Amino acid sequence: MSSSVLCIAGDFMHFLGCLTRTRTLVLLAAGLSVFGCNRGSLEKESTFALREGDLLFQDLDCGAVCDAIEKVTAGYKGANFSHVGIAAKDVNHNFVVIEASQGGVRATPLQTFLGRSFDRQHRPKVVVGRLKPAFRHLIPLALKEASALKGKPYDSLFVIDNDRYYCSELIYEIFLRANNNSPVFPLQPMTFRDPDTGVTLAAWQEYFLQLEASIPEGRPGINAGGISRSPVLTIVYAYGTPDGWKIR
Repeated sequence: MSSSVLCIAGDFMHFLGCLTRTRTLVLLAAGLSVFGCNRGSLEKESTFALREGDLLFQDLDCGAVCDAIEKVTAGYKGANFSHVGIAAKDVNHNFVVIEASQGGVRATPLQTFLGRSFDRQHRPKVVVGRLKPAFRHLIPLALKEASALKGKPYDSLFVIDNDRYYCSELIYEIFLRANNNSPVFPLQPMTFRDPDTGVTLAAWQEYFLQLEASIPEGRPGINAGGISRSPVLTIVYAYGTPDGWKIR
């Protein structure tokens, strides 16, 4: 089982606050024009329709922390994914993304989610994964569990089973519960070390130092990149091109 680092940039504003306290991110939301990418077996923009239960993998541009994540994880086709959420509908039947981020577990309007980071063509760096037919029966209960967890605090220490959640841990937990406590997306040992040198990356040293916490090297965790490569998913659509994406 390969080593992994958890998806922590879901709370990218929190990390930037910890690491720099000075940088800001402009979220482009309402009125965003979304252009799909037609790549190989991916659905075309004209035929793609987001579904409840789809997982949205995001390449965020949040500086040193995102760079550190991308250094030690690999997403589908090499994409640099640092965040993930699950598509759902609100009471008005509008799409939202249930995610674990700065404010804890919450439902974010789809356009706000898509407006966080863009490729060179100003398209959202978001890719959609869809559960394969054998697992889709889990979606209604998983969404119910996700809704029940809204308001739970963010897990800045990345500890499993502490009633706090980071982005990929939320996805792990809701499908675990939906599947009778049998993991759909297995945990793996986390690593915060540079794969080239074996030394803990400076961004992580500074982050955990500010939290006055030890680095959870080797403890079980999960990350967006690993989930995106799961055999239970099919990547069906790309709103834009995440960094590292190998088109062919």
